[in-house]
Amino acid sequence: QVQVVESGGGLVQAGGSLRLSCVASGSIFSINVMGWYRRAPGKQRELVARITNGGTTNYADSVKGRFTVSRDNAKNTVYLQMNSLKPEDTAVYYCNLEGAVSLARRVQDYWGQGTKVTVSA
Repeated sequence: QVQVVESGGGLVQAGGSLRLSCVASGSIFSINVMGWYRRAPGKQRELVARITNGGTTNYADSVKGRFTVSRDNAKNTVYLQMNSLKPEDTAVYYCNLEGAVSLARRVQDYWGQGTKVTVSA
């Protein structure tokens, strides 16, 4: 059993900050890549940020310089620090676990339920 729990979403004014957290629990041995995707109203889902277990990061151009992704492997947790938020950042943010290995050595991807971020002008 693997559970993916996201938190940190909410309502914030433009220019403010939020920190999203995603915790994977259960029979997890390791996770290759942890990342965040988002889907804005009327838009396609896009990759926001991702980080490998080696610390390599990737960001969408629209969030570079404002968002920072990090992870704590001991806690199987990934964070997304979002600063200088804009109304365009309003979306449902989804946590993605790529290449999660169970204690039984089964490899599988997992998605969180999503947490909503609303940025007011």
